[in-house]
Amino acid sequence: MISDIGNTKFDKFSKWLSVMHIGEYSSMELEVVKAEMVLAPTLPFKKVQTADKYPKGQSRGRQWKHLRHLLHAADAFSMPPDRPNYLNIQSPPSIYPTKRYCDITGFEAPYADPRTKLRYADPEVFKQIRMLPDEYVQRYLALRNAAVVLR
Repeated sequence: MISDIGNTKFDKFSKWLSVMHIGEYSSMELEVVKAEMVLAPTLPFKKVQTADKYPKGQSRGRQWKHLRHLLHAADAFSMPPDRPNYLNIQSPPSIYPTKRYCDITGFEAPYADPRTKLRYADPEVFKQIRMLPDEYVQRYLALRNAAVVLR
């Protein structure tokens, strides 16, 4: 009954079973044991390793070039200074409005205090701004070059 199956791995397993003096198996149990030995070693829900996904010699897709490589390829240092390259490209002003950040916390600030002109992100910061002395308010405004010069 065991010798009917022609798989060599299974033959070794069946010999091991007979050596271990395990009782007779039905043909269905032998098929189950054989099926377990044929299952794939990787499971479909596991992540595919990079080496398995891209065997040797296959491309991994487009990769970004670093500025140093672009400059070296374009030989930017031997070109005339008025010729455009990656170092002196000028662009028009952005069409998007400038982002405004809170002068105290650094978060995006949708609000501005009309009295002090400081920007703030939430009501707790607004309370702190209202308690600041004028000297500190001027220092915060000077940080973003919006200070009012008092003479």
